Amino acid sequence: MSKEFSRSRRVAQQVQREVALILQREIKDPRIGMVTVSDVEVSRDLQHAKIFVTFLFDDEPNIKAGLKVLEDAAGYVRILLGKAMQLRVVPELRFAYDKTLVEGMRLSNLVTNTIREDERLHQDAGQSEEEEE
Repeated sequence: MSKEFSRSRRVAQQVQREVALILQREIKDPRIGMVTVSDVEVSRDLQHAKIFVTFLFDDEPNIKAGLKVLEDAAGYVRILLGKAMQLRVVPELRFAYDKTLVEGMRLSNLVTNTIREDERLHQDAGQSEEEEE
């Protein structure tokens, strides 16, 4: 009987839930503000976990400061994660900024602006045809 998800994927989902709770409840540094854990990748041997986060702010200096705080707190988060999860080895944590939300919003804005521009051009073309008649 094949499993729907691999063990590393199931562990990644559990790590994502637990780290999100830990960041919400335990890390009180104002430099990270509102942080969301968007995804977690765990290596096949469960030794390393790459945690993708997004912040409420989107300016580069604050993002770098937020990531620095998370990297500095990685050991503490790992200890709390070890207490929350029953794993033989708790993965070493690395935090990375997830650009997909920002890029998605940028692409959405580009599409919206293009549609508006296209509609405006069609309206201008329709008005010029009416003037010619």
